[in-house]
Amino acid sequence: MKTSRRQSVQVNAGSMADIAFLLLIFFLVTAVIPKDDIGINRKLPAPCPKNADCGGEIHHRNTLEVKINSKNELLVENKITSIDELKEITKLFLDNNGDKSCDYCNGLKDKKSSDSPQKAVVSLTNDKLTSYEFYIKVQDELTKAYYELRNEYSETILKKSSNKLTKEELQKVREAYPFILSEAELKN
Repeated sequence: MKTSRRQSVQVNAGSMADIAFLLLIFFLVTAVIPKDDIGINRKLPAPCPKNADCGGEIHHRNTLEVKINSKNELLVENKITSIDELKEITKLFLDNNGDKSCDYCNGLKDKKSSDSPQKAVVSLTNDKLTSYEFYIKVQDELTKAYYELRNEYSETILKKSSNKLTKEELQKVREAYPFILSEAELKN
């Protein structure tokens, strides 16, 4: 009498990892990335050169303090301000020409405000509970102020539309109104 040993049937699971990997790749490639995601397109400043003094004192008059609290209220120089006023306040601050060193500035030449666009710093401070949407609106208004001043400079000084500038002219415009923004989070 013959006794036969039956072996149990086994499934080869070696290719299961390959299939899972292929499915993962498929879903990653075909996934839709939402286009309504908003963000800030900014180029970070270059690091400070080793021999340069980049941590110098900034006089208070050369700093425009913009604060956003947890209730999305905007305070500019500790005064509650609407978002609609922020761009004009920023433009007046940047273009002030307090030390009269700027020959292209059209500001009020107020000795209590910024000396020149190169020395003017916008300090933006926000609370942890500030909404992202309001923060982006504030950033947009600050950016608009810089771009409007740069556009005025290109049209009055360079006699060209800002979208027709060469790289050298564009660099000159950026040097005339450098985007100097300091950001921090409010401390309780």
